[in-house]
Amino acid sequence: MMKRNTKTRKRGPVRAKKVVHDGITFASGLEKYMYSALKEAGIKAYYEGETYTLVDGFSFNCSSFERQSNGKGDMVDRGHKRVLAIRYTPDFIGNDFVIECKGRANETFPMRWKMFKKYVEQHMPHVTLYKPQNQKECDLVIEKLLEK
Repeated sequence: MMKRNTKTRKRGPVRAKKVVHDGITFASGLEKYMYSALKEAGIKAYYEGETYTLVDGFSFNCSSFERQSNGKGDMVDRGHKRVLAIRYTPDFIGNDFVIECKGRANETFPMRWKMFKKYVEQHMPHVTLYKPQNQKECDLVIEKLLEK
Protein backbone atom coordinates (compact mmCIF):
# COMPACT_ATOMS: atom_id res chain seq x y z
CA MET A 1 0.00 0.00 0.00
CA MET A 2 1.37 3.36 -1.01
CA LYS A 3 1.24 6.31 1.36
CA ARG A 4 -0.38 9.42 -0.04
CA ASN A 5 1.58 12.62 0.05
CA THR A 6 -0.90 14.85 1.86
CA LYS A 7 0.00 18.44 2.32
CA THR A 8 -1.85 20.51 4.89
CA ARG A 9 -2.54 24.02 3.80
CA LYS A 10 -2.67 27.06 6.00
CA ARG A 11 -6.21 27.92 6.99
CA GLY A 12 -6.17 31.62 7.76
CA PRO A 13 -5.31 33.32 11.02
CA VAL A 14 -4.60 31.56 14.30
CA ARG A 15 -7.80 31.04 16.26
CA ALA A 16 -7.66 30.51 20.00
CA LYS A 17 -10.07 28.04 21.56
CA LYS A 18 -12.80 29.59 23.65
CA VAL A 19 -12.80 28.37 27.26
CA VAL A 20 -15.65 28.55 29.81
CA HIS A 21 -14.72 28.98 33.48
CA ASP A 22 -16.84 30.33 36.37
CA GLY A 23 -19.65 30.93 33.87
CA ILE A 24 -17.46 33.29 31.81
CA THR A 25 -16.53 32.50 28.22
CA PHE A 26 -12.90 33.47 27.70
CA ALA A 27 -11.48 34.02 24.22
CA SER A 28 -8.40 31.91 25.04
CA GLY A 29 -6.83 29.63 27.61
CA LEU A 30 -4.30 32.37 28.43
CA GLU A 31 -7.14 34.74 29.40
CA LYS A 32 -8.65 32.02 31.63
CA TYR A 33 -5.23 31.49 33.25
CA MET A 34 -4.88 35.24 33.91
CA TYR A 35 -8.41 35.38 35.38
CA SER A 36 -7.64 32.49 37.74
CA ALA A 37 -4.31 34.05 38.77
CA LEU A 38 -5.94 37.43 39.50
CA LYS A 39 -8.73 35.74 41.48
CA GLU A 40 -6.29 33.61 43.48
CA ALA A 41 -4.19 36.69 44.32
CA GLY A 42 -7.29 38.63 45.41
CA ILE A 43 -6.78 41.31 42.76
CA LYS A 44 -10.04 42.85 41.57
CA ALA A 45 -10.37 43.20 37.80
CA TYR A 46 -13.21 43.09 35.30
CA TYR A 47 -13.05 40.83 32.25
CA GLU A 48 -13.76 42.80 29.06
CA GLY A 49 -15.40 45.39 31.29
CA GLU A 50 -15.18 48.41 29.00
CA THR A 51 -14.78 49.27 25.33
CA TYR A 52 -12.84 52.39 24.32
CA THR A 53 -13.42 54.37 21.12
CA LEU A 54 -9.97 55.07 19.70
CA VAL A 55 -11.11 56.81 16.50
CA ASP A 56 -14.63 58.14 16.02
CA GLY A 57 -16.70 57.00 13.05
CA PHE A 58 -17.25 59.46 10.24
CA SER A 59 -19.03 59.98 6.94
CA PHE A 60 -16.74 59.49 3.96
CA ASN A 61 -18.24 61.77 1.31
CA CYS A 62 -15.72 61.11 -1.44
CA SER A 63 -15.34 58.41 -4.08
CA SER A 64 -13.15 55.41 -3.35
CA PHE A 65 -12.75 52.83 -6.09
CA GLU A 66 -11.88 49.42 -4.68
CA ARG A 67 -12.85 45.78 -4.71
CA GLN A 68 -14.97 44.24 -2.00
CA SER A 69 -13.05 43.39 1.16
CA ASN A 70 -13.12 39.68 0.23
CA GLY A 71 -11.13 40.54 -2.90
CA LYS A 72 -13.82 39.38 -5.32
CA GLY A 73 -15.51 41.33 -8.05
CA ASP A 74 -14.57 44.46 -9.94
CA MET A 75 -13.44 47.79 -8.59
CA VAL A 76 -16.50 49.86 -7.82
CA ASP A 77 -17.11 53.11 -5.97
CA ARG A 78 -17.27 52.10 -2.30
CA GLY A 79 -17.16 55.68 -1.07
CA HIS A 80 -19.97 57.94 0.15
CA LYS A 81 -20.58 55.73 3.19
CA ARG A 82 -20.36 55.85 6.94
CA VAL A 83 -16.99 54.56 8.21
CA LEU A 84 -17.28 52.78 11.55
CA ALA A 85 -15.35 53.83 14.64
CA ILE A 86 -12.24 51.93 15.72
CA ARG A 87 -12.85 50.44 19.15
CA TYR A 88 -10.78 48.41 21.57
CA THR A 89 -11.83 46.17 24.47
CA PRO A 90 -8.97 45.14 26.78
CA ASP A 91 -9.11 41.75 28.48
CA PHE A 92 -8.91 42.91 32.12
CA ILE A 93 -9.44 46.33 33.68
CA GLY A 94 -8.56 47.21 37.27
CA ASN A 95 -8.49 50.53 39.13
CA ASP A 96 -5.02 51.47 37.90
CA PHE A 97 -4.11 48.77 35.39
CA VAL A 98 -5.14 47.18 32.11
CA ILE A 99 -4.09 43.67 31.07
CA GLU A 100 -4.18 42.42 27.48
CA CYS A 101 -3.36 38.71 27.19
CA LYS A 102 -2.04 38.10 23.71
CA GLY A 103 -0.54 34.76 22.75
CA ARG A 104 -0.38 35.38 19.01
CA ALA A 105 -1.49 38.72 17.63
CA ASN A 106 -3.52 39.00 14.44
CA GLU A 107 -2.47 41.47 11.77
CA THR A 108 -4.61 44.37 13.08
CA PHE A 109 -3.65 44.09 16.75
CA PRO A 110 -0.26 45.93 16.72
CA MET A 111 -1.81 49.09 15.27
CA ARG A 112 -4.86 48.93 17.57
CA TRP A 113 -2.50 48.45 20.57
CA LYS A 114 -0.47 51.53 19.58
CA MET A 115 -3.65 53.55 19.27
CA PHE A 116 -4.80 52.32 22.69
CA LYS A 117 -1.44 53.32 24.21
CA LYS A 118 -1.92 56.85 22.86
CA TYR A 119 -5.48 56.88 24.26
CA VAL A 120 -4.19 55.79 27.69
CA GLU A 121 -1.47 58.44 27.67
CA GLN A 122 -3.99 61.18 26.84
CA HIS A 123 -7.01 60.07 28.92
CA MET A 124 -5.80 57.67 31.63
CA PRO A 125 -2.16 58.51 32.51
CA HIS A 126 -2.51 56.87 35.95
CA VAL A 127 -3.04 53.44 34.31
CA THR A 128 -0.24 50.87 33.82
CA LEU A 129 -0.51 48.51 30.83
CA TYR A 130 0.52 44.83 30.91
CA LYS A 131 0.62 42.53 27.89
CA PRO A 132 1.57 38.99 28.97
CA GLN A 133 2.04 36.48 26.14
CA ASN A 134 2.40 33.26 28.16
CA GLN A 135 1.60 31.86 31.61
CA LYS A 136 5.02 32.74 33.03
CA GLU A 137 4.46 36.38 32.06
CA CYS A 138 0.95 36.25 33.61
CA ASP A 139 2.59 35.18 36.89
CA LEU A 140 5.06 38.07 36.55
CA VAL A 141 2.16 40.52 36.08
CA ILE A 142 0.56 39.22 39.30
CA GLU A 143 3.88 39.77 41.14
CA LYS A 144 4.12 43.34 39.84
CA LEU A 145 0.51 44.09 40.81
CA LEU A 146 1.03 42.71 44.32
CA GLU A 147 4.15 44.91 44.72
CA LYS A 148 2.07 48.06 44.18
